Amino acid sequence: MERNLPKNYDPKDFEDRLYQEWQDNDCFKSEVNKDKESFTIVMPPPNITGQLHMGHALDDTLQDILIRWKRMDGFEALWIPGTDHASIATEVKVVDRIKSETGKTKYEVGREEFLRRAWDWKDEFGGKIVNQVKKLGASCDWDKERFTMDEGCNKAVTKFFVELYKEGHIYRGNRIINWCPDCKTTLSDAEVEHEDQEGNFWHIKYPIKDSDEFLEIATTRPETMLGDTGIAVHPEDERYTHLVGKTAILPLVGRELIIVADDYVEKDFGTGAVKMTPAHDPNDFEVGKRHNLEEINVMNDDATMNSLAGKYEGMDRYECRKAIVEDLKEEGYLMHIKKHDHAVGTCYRCHSVVEPRLSLQWFVKMDELAKPAIDLLKENELEFVPDKFDKTYLQWLENIRDWCISRQLWWGHQIPAYYCQDCGEIMVSEEAPTHCSKCNSTNIEQDEDVLDTWFSSGLWPFETLGWPEKTEELDYYYPTSVLVTGYDIIFFWVVRMTFSAMFCMNEKPFSHVLVHGLVRDAEGRKMSKSLGNGIDPLEVIDQYGADALRFTLATGNSPGNDMRFYTERVEFARNFNNKLWNASRFVFMNLEDESLLENLTREAVQKDFTLADKWIISRANGVVKEVTHNMDKFELGMALQKAYEFTWSEYCDWYIEMVKPRLYGEDRDAKRAALYTLTYVLEKILKLLHPFIPFITEEIYSYLPTVEGYIIRAEYPHYDEKDDMQLEEEKMNLIMDGIRSVRNVRTEMNVPPSKKAKTIIVPTDEKREAMEDGKEYFKSLASASDVEIKDDKTGIPEDAVSVVIDGVEIFIPLDELVDFEKEKERLNKEKKKAISEIKRVEGKLNNPGFMNKAPDKLIEEEKQKKEKFEEMLKTIEERLAKFN
Repeated sequence: MERNLPKNYDPKDFEDRLYQEWQDNDCFKSEVNKDKESFTIVMPPPNITGQLHMGHALDDTLQDILIRWKRMDGFEALWIPGTDHASIATEVKVVDRIKSETGKTKYEVGREEFLRRAWDWKDEFGGKIVNQVKKLGASCDWDKERFTMDEGCNKAVTKFFVELYKEGHIYRGNRIINWCPDCKTTLSDAEVEHEDQEGNFWHIKYPIKDSDEFLEIATTRPETMLGDTGIAVHPEDERYTHLVGKTAILPLVGRELIIVADDYVEKDFGTGAVKMTPAHDPNDFEVGKRHNLEEINVMNDDATMNSLAGKYEGMDRYECRKAIVEDLKEEGYLMHIKKHDHAVGTCYRCHSVVEPRLSLQWFVKMDELAKPAIDLLKENELEFVPDKFDKTYLQWLENIRDWCISRQLWWGHQIPAYYCQDCGEIMVSEEAPTHCSKCNSTNIEQDEDVLDTWFSSGLWPFETLGWPEKTEELDYYYPTSVLVTGYDIIFFWVVRMTFSAMFCMNEKPFSHVLVHGLVRDAEGRKMSKSLGNGIDPLEVIDQYGADALRFTLATGNSPGNDMRFYTERVEFARNFNNKLWNASRFVFMNLEDESLLENLTREAVQKDFTLADKWIISRANGVVKEVTHNMDKFELGMALQKAYEFTWSEYCDWYIEMVKPRLYGEDRDAKRAALYTLTYVLEKILKLLHPFIPFITEEIYSYLPTVEGYIIRAEYPHYDEKDDMQLEEEKMNLIMDGIRSVRNVRTEMNVPPSKKAKTIIVPTDEKREAMEDGKEYFKSLASASDVEIKDDKTGIPEDAVSVVIDGVEIFIPLDELVDFEKEKERLNKEKKKAISEIKRVEGKLNNPGFMNKAPDKLIEEEKQKKEKFEEMLKTIEERLAKFN
């Protein structure tokens, strides 16, 4: 085997190869093992129509960090991958393909042919995003991959529906639902996105029957007035108490509207009188139920007006709105129009404006199901990270409405409800009935609708482990450990999983929910197709490697907060990987003499440990403790930050420089002690970093002669008391402070590193031992030609440059640093140049012609130049004064 890494770090040389090796050697595989504690994550299943985007990349990176860490830390770690059938999104794609290939609608090809084509689509594109996830390094157990419409999930969904129905939690009824006229299906409240749009309040005169009085009614949707069946006022609104129980006349239509009193109405909002359209507004629907108001639906599925809309039949809703406003104006009913910006519900998939409308659908009754999910959080059985999302979760559950679960689609889990075509009996069962349970007819048809996608994915944490069967995996791995998700999906999915789990399993679905924010562009904008500001993770991986992308996503992330994605940060991540690569190459280069590796154990070399060896071993031990603490608290970004800082600064920039004299020297025992320490700490570094940057750490680890096997299977570092050497750390920290101070002075005086100078150190008694131990480090790292430690300042030249650190004064004779005559000559030249520049600038600023004609920006630049040269002159004169 080649004993050293290639000269140049190129992730393309090994990332794909290593992933294949991990898979071939079952490194991601997990099996029930009662001797170990389980740690389980279920992947939020991406849509089969999906393309890997930066949100997926962040979500999957965080999950992989946790899984790799726990796997190394001795847990039986299982990460279950899978994909979602995505009813609406997939159906749209398949419908479009059928139309382009055959010119037909889905109804023309029929349900059977449509579903055949939908499964073909799934087979063709379903694996695409899976392969993209693998490019990230996701260490899922791919043998356990699931699909939300596979045989096991189908069985689970059917069982769930039937059990909910049996216990009275599911019903079929006419209620207000969110209807997308474009997708032609219902949507749940969580699938409706609200957008601020410009609109109007149309103020309309509603005459009181047999009276000269009228009510002023304001509406943002005049077209729905055709379905008005009542008017509501507040019971305590003195303006209208005399009208309660009377009737108003619906303009343009002539329908009589009963006036009712209801607490729903806000006295101080608008006119205090509200038109009631029970078939087109959820609040009006509830008021209508309380007062037995008629429900009149005036729209078709495509948001055109139906026969109940009278002369407006066939018009699009917005065309109807214009016509009604014109007619109201013409007949004297339109009082005035007031601009009103308001939030309008739109379809999350196609962004059409959603139409609330009365419809016969299947619903889940949520009041009883929500209670156990609420208790989970209040009893600390379920924890959000960060806990600020407790409030979001509770607000949603405590105010939840009944959930409409039927969708007017063909792709999805078909509702297991069967209708007798002869007597109308409804039968709900896991198996299709052969005859009617009421009249014994065989004329039975299944409900054509499918279930909301979220109804099935709500079972994800336990259906993927075999539920409703009582499998060994379900018993061992459930409840799962952590759910990783974005804050924008708490409503959609987290709530569904908690109440579904409590109903099916009587146990929480997971212990923690790690909530991350969105990945935004460099300007803080949400990435979107419309803005064209999306960044393709696969392109980033191709250019910089998966490790660089993962490093960027992890370090830029703190629980619950959005992050901005900068290319410069990816470049920084790659630079760090490059530094780790080169530092490792340096270590391996010094291990080429294999005789140095014989019996390279702690016991064999610790007698030759120097202060630097003890310091770096102790610091590595401390970093292990800090990183583990952060990981336990899900502060993954902070954990990586600490591991990175230790690697870059203390190991690479300090320790490697400290050991070079020993590595290049003749003392074999000193060299072996240095090599042991270099490899011992490098091994810890690679293990700490592996969950974050798995490819480069695995590749470097494979060249480390002191270890065997894959790092993915190696034991995660743990804090070890024997490695805790605080006294050595304190000593070395003082020495490093001194070296930094000397370097700073030399930099300020433009002294090159090659120029050696004597260093005199005057420590307190307490710090003397540390300075004695640090002599050689001052020589190798602070360009000291000689280091003298004195009890006092006697004999130190008066012109010596001095620095002061804690309990220590360090002096460098000035004549050792600088050739006085040459430096004075150089400084005088600089002084002359600065004076000349000041005079030139002053000449311009004192010239009326320049001042009157030059733009303000140019004048300001000249003033800034003057200040700069004056500051330079001041510094030069101070330096010259010291010499004189």
